[in-house]
Amino acid sequence: MRFERPVAHPTGPAKSGPLPVWQILVLCGLLLWLYGSTLTHLVAQWWNKPDFSHGFFVPLFAGFVIWQERSQLARVKLHPSWSGLLILGFGLCVLALGQMGAENFLSRFSLLIVLAGLTVLLLGWSFFRAILFPWAFLALMIPIPAIVFNQITLPLQFLASNIASTILPWLGVPVLQEGNVIFLPKMALEVADACSGIRSLMSLATLAVIYGYLVERKTLVRVLLALASLPIAVAANSLRIVVTGLLVQYWNPAKAQGFFHEFQGWLMFVASLVMLYLLHRAFRMIWPEDGNK
Repeated sequence: MRFERPVAHPTGPAKSGPLPVWQILVLCGLLLWLYGSTLTHLVAQWWNKPDFSHGFFVPLFAGFVIWQERSQLARVKLHPSWSGLLILGFGLCVLALGQMGAENFLSRFSLLIVLAGLTVLLLGWSFFRAILFPWAFLALMIPIPAIVFNQITLPLQFLASNIASTILPWLGVPVLQEGNVIFLPKMALEVADACSGIRSLMSLATLAVIYGYLVERKTLVRVLLALASLPIAVAANSLRIVVTGLLVQYWNPAKAQGFFHEFQGWLMFVASLVMLYLLHRAFRMIWPEDGNK
């Protein structure tokens, strides 16, 4: 009689195919029960705060990416792992911590952790790695905490004021700068929070990621385009302040407010997109399309 050593098998949920529809519906129902109020307040913030209105496009684009990659995802071998249970538990702890501390950012970010845990638990690490990009992209739909937002806004106000105060004298407009206030001969321009560029920065960063994914195959160029959104947004916002100063000095101070002021914001955002496109063309010259990724 011969005894064979038993073969050790990895512990984890049994390997299976795609989840049945009823299980998906149950999971969606549980997530809505846990995150209903959190998601409601998040959508309300997208709607009421122009700084975060780009949030509407983030889950739509993430869903588009998953739908576009559906054939590749169907070929991924599913290996459910119990380690997903640890991630799921951690996400629920973050949710509880955020709700007890009335910290919206933690409650919202916990949703991403919970989704990652469920994916690993039910579908495995290979599947999670396959959807890593759309999962990580969802982080852009979450407004940054107020304390961080304020820490970013103030330096951007001063930076835009400094750049505009440097350029305007070259164009024949004498200025006197005190902090984020630029004194012109005819009136004073205050670079307020809404004019700091944070709105265009958040939206442009999101669009830069979307643009890079849709038109570029090289990961390095995609990353560079996303990083370039910061200086592009700063340059466009500084240009907006310069144009406002020129309107005040050489045309009519009233034109620096109201419709023209809002129109400049849209115009500068379009200019930001043009600069992003031109930068991408420059990258294409450095790394041709037929080069290595």
